[in-house]
Formats: sequence, structure tokens, C-alpha cells
Amino acid sequence: MGKIREYSNGETTVVWEAEKCIHSAICAKGLPKVFKPRERPWIKIDADATEAIINQVKQCPSGALRYYMNADGDNTSETLETKVEVLENGPLLIYGTLKVTDRDGNQETKNKTTAFCRCGSSNNKPYCDGAHVKADFRG
Repeated sequence: MGKIREYSNGETTVVWEAEKCIHSAICAKGLPKVFKPRERPWIKIDADATEAIINQVKQCPSGALRYYMNADGDNTSETLETKVEVLENGPLLIYGTLKVTDRDGNQETKNKTTAFCRCGSSNNKPYCDGAHVKADFRG
């Protein structure tokens, strides 16, 4: 398993899984005072309100960012209708809960947002790993 970091403000914890990140920069563009990829630590969890941070985390196209509430008994979870979006020159995004079966028959449940490779260059197929940028994929 790759690098996983947690950032907490006491009310919520944001979890970042580096291996899943496709570097879309949606987090940094959407909430630049919290998500600062050139700094360490790169998530400034106290730089904005919990609600703003959660709303931004929900927009992560790869699922590399997620959150949970810290209060005992608060099992807040998001429910998303299933939706498909084609990112220009990028992955196919599927929002919602999916059961993905790989070619060997192994099943994995994906929640929230899943980015599927469209360029064919990913080293993490069927998922996007950001290789479309280096491959100069157009589509």
C-alpha cells in the first residue's frame, strides 16, 4: 500500500492516498488556502471551515482525498447518484458506488469517484494514474 496521510482539525479528518492521486489539481484550484501542493504539509487543515473543506474533498476526481467526521457516533457519509463524466483529454469519471471486477475476477468496491483510464497509458489499469498528461492524450 502507498503513502496515506491524515490531516485533522478536530472536527473532521481528511485522508489523502498518494497512490490514487491523478494530480488534477481540482483541490488546489478550488480551495487554494487549504490545498497547497508545493508546501509540506500540503494540506493546511485549519485554513478554512470544515464545511468548505468537506465540499472540496467531495470534488476529488480520483478518490485520493476523502474525509470522516471525528465525533463519536457521527457516521456521516456521502451518497452520490451514479453519474458519468468524460474529462477532456483525461479520464472517465464515474461518481457513486461501484463494484469493479478485474480480468482475474477479483472484485473491489469503489465509493465516491472513480477515474478510469481512457488513454491506455496508465500503469494502474483500469484506473487512471495521470499518465495521459505525459502521453499528450487528446480525447
